[in-house]
Amino acid sequence: MIVNPENVPDITGSKYPLQFQSAVAGRVKKRLGDAAGLKNFGVNLVRLAPGSCSALRHWHSCQDELIYVLEGDVYLVTNAGEKVLKPGMAAGFPAGDADGHHLVNRSNYDVVYLEIGDRTSGDSAHYPDDDLIAESSGNGWIFTRKNGEVYEE
Repeated sequence: MIVNPENVPDITGSKYPLQFQSAVAGRVKKRLGDAAGLKNFGVNLVRLAPGSCSALRHWHSCQDELIYVLEGDVYLVTNAGEKVLKPGMAAGFPAGDADGHHLVNRSNYDVVYLEIGDRTSGDSAHYPDDDLIAESSGNGWIFTRKNGEVYEE
């Protein structure tokens, strides 16, 4: 199926608990994979405004991720520190590797990248810098503190 990104709705905001949402203010996603009818993996076209982050720093238990930078310079932050990714560069994050990662736009211009990930069921996302764990369920993500207490919506 052919997909024109201009016809794919923008997704803004986050399903994170309220106190974590400001980190991703300025992030806009277009779910290209959904628009193309993909079932086994997702592809998002993401635009980060200056000062915005892709997500809180995280890693997945079951799902692989890959990002590919299209426009702008963006900082990849991992357990090892920070590295600048430029257009044409990619980074992969294997499932189960407890190396938390996220992208941060520290420039004065938008950054655009593709975000690709599989849809393996039973996944959880772990956030090493925050008191947060996300567990996938049939109804989306359930966010808890690291002690298991569920965040209220």
